[in-house]
Amino acid sequence: MADIDDTQGTMRPAISLVLFLVLVVGGGLAIGASNLPGGWYAGLAKPWFNPPNWIFAPAWTILYVLIAIAGWRTFQRSPGRAMLIWWAQLAFNFSWSPVFFRAHLVLAALCVIAAMFVLIMGFIAVQWRRDRVSALLFVPYAMWVGFAASLNAAIYILN
Repeated sequence: MADIDDTQGTMRPAISLVLFLVLVVGGGLAIGASNLPGGWYAGLAKPWFNPPNWIFAPAWTILYVLIAIAGWRTFQRSPGRAMLIWWAQLAFNFSWSPVFFRAHLVLAALCVIAAMFVLIMGFIAVQWRRDRVSALLFVPYAMWVGFAASLNAAIYILN
């Protein structure tokens, strides 16, 4: 097979990177497109620090690329516990939009994003000594999710 390195029996790094990018960026964009804010969200009271709606798609696209690269590096270098944390944070990430935008469960979404934040910080901590680059790739993600959690909490309080 063209994507298998016959000498080691493993996927070539370029192919596995593409797969991580397709999974994370493609999955994130698909979930975002199928869980649009809509009229319900437009009608909610929002805090003064709520950014304009147009900022979310580019911000998440950039973050999804960073998440994919960190996952790919972890998969290539030290898959154990760090990879389990990486998969768990991705599952929480992909579940937030349906819980918030489709089910309209603002408090449950706050719990989801809080768990996601804890997992992101756990990934950074586990990878800090093993793969500093992967840990650093998650720092903007942690910052954005911390901000998004504050926004989620404020929307819960205001509504």
